[in-house]
Amino acid sequence: MHAFTAVVERCPDTQLYVGYVPGFPGAHSQGQTRDELNENLQEVIAMLLDDGEPRLETEFVGTQTVVVG
Repeated sequence: MHAFTAVVERCPDTQLYVGYVPGFPGAHSQGQTRDELNENLQEVIAMLLDDGEPRLETEFVGTQTVVVG
């Protein structure tokens, strides 16, 4: 079993949820709901793992609030 952290955003134009795994090329998808996005990400990641264990290009650390002015 593998566990990956996905970044999730919502597109203001399409209202779709968009998710990607930082540093994992090709590990991205979208969905109308967060549940659908999660299912789509699972499917994409499973397909990518069929090619072997990924070598992540970066490591997700977290988010940070930046105050300006």
